[in-house]
Amino acid sequence: MRYGIIGTGNMGAMLATCFMTSKAIEAKDIILYNRSKEKALAIKENFKDVTVAENLQQLAKESDVLFFCIKPHQFKDVLDEVKRELTESQCIVSITSPVAVEELEACTPCQVARIVPSITNRAFAGVSLFTFGRTMDEQNKILLKELFHSFSSPIEVEEEYIRVASDIVSCGPAFLSFLLKDWIESAHAVTGIPQEKATKLTEEMMAGLGNLLSKQIYTLDELMEKVTVKGGVTGEGLKALEQHLGETFEEMFKATQAKHREDKQTIKLQKS
Repeated sequence: MRYGIIGTGNMGAMLATCFMTSKAIEAKDIILYNRSKEKALAIKENFKDVTVAENLQQLAKESDVLFFCIKPHQFKDVLDEVKRELTESQCIVSITSPVAVEELEACTPCQVARIVPSITNRAFAGVSLFTFGRTMDEQNKILLKELFHSFSSPIEVEEEYIRVASDIVSCGPAFLSFLLKDWIESAHAVTGIPQEKATKLTEEMMAGLGNLLSKQIYTLDELMEKVTVKGGVTGEGLKALEQHLGETFEEMFKATQAKHREDKQTIKLQKS
């Protein structure tokens, strides 16, 4: 089996690296293509046996599974370039949530899946979200899940929940990092603690919190209960959060849902 990765930006490069460092796929079985060839060649510097395709047609001809690690608006152009090379025996995997598997099935002869990874997969942790097309056979389902199980926890997600699931799993690290940066800056502003010190303390706290959750020592509710002492400092801090956090997260999810609808509409317009 040979695996083609179209697009070696942040997520495409991460996937290629995870496949090879986890030993899920040998470097000689991976073919890369990026319009800016330098990005693909940068991966080859670390994994010498990787093939860097000269064009999309070469990648499509030589790959059994094609990972589309590109932006939603790029799909039509890429598919137009490779469609003559695609066959029923191949499998296309999109990592982009607005592109539904049904839409890809309608315009290609291939079996189709959507797999949304997370940056946490780079640490061999976190979740990868799976949605399979109707024509995907069981053998390929098992193959893909085994590949991603090497560095993540594969979870199937229905089409209607793909955006919110992606927000939690894939966008979540960016959202929480934004909040933690504000946390650190606020600690510095109120108390004068150096930002470097506050950053180190926060990073260590988050790593410890992750271990508590991953080892199922405590649930989120149990963590709050264990740390909160009646009449203590934590309780006062939680009260302040309840009073001032407001509808922050509701507005965030509304914004991502709206962008998702906009992206899906744009894709439909391009196909009309």
